[in-house]
Amino acid sequence: MTEDDRDPAARIPGIVRRYLARFPAEKARLQPLLDRLVEPSDLFARSSMSGHVTGSAFVVDPRRDTILMVHHGTLDRWLQPGGHVDAGEGPRDGAAREVWEETGLRRFTPSDWARDPTLPLDIDPHMIPANPGRGERQRYHFDFRYLFTADSTQALTAQEGEVKALRWLPIDSLPDDDPDGVWKLVVAKLREVL
Repeated sequence: MTEDDRDPAARIPGIVRRYLARFPAEKARLQPLLDRLVEPSDLFARSSMSGHVTGSAFVVDPRRDTILMVHHGTLDRWLQPGGHVDAGEGPRDGAAREVWEETGLRRFTPSDWARDPTLPLDIDPHMIPANPGRGERQRYHFDFRYLFTADSTQALTAQEGEVKALRWLPIDSLPDDDPDGVWKLVVAKLREVL
């Protein structure tokens, strides 16, 4: 067993290298993460104000035309399910756990869109606003976003206190109010691999 097998954080630089080999035009967008990888300690620590890795999921139905979205309670926005990675998890495992916790979805399958189960469909470095009530300053989340499929007729249960609502939305109607154009990039990637 190598150190990479025991420590999910040790795998992150390799995942990022493979991701950039697949999407080389995104290097400038990933620069905050690349800068953070110079000192990779505490990559998953929520307390790391220099930025930490999170995991989220694009859950699409088998018809490949709708996507599961959650209305985030704190941010008051529609987003894909996701959140912080727990100790001992990699970002894909954290994304899967968050799908189950936030939506109650029981049956969903990871997509092997790239024939590399650790490769996310998207990596999004985004700034999280300061939260003075928690003593947290502004910081980066480096969101590793994975693709899953699930039957959209399954019962859903919104996580109390974190999720205001759940909804399957047409992929073509994903929010276009993001100034960085990240959703447009995600929709283009979904169209490419679905």
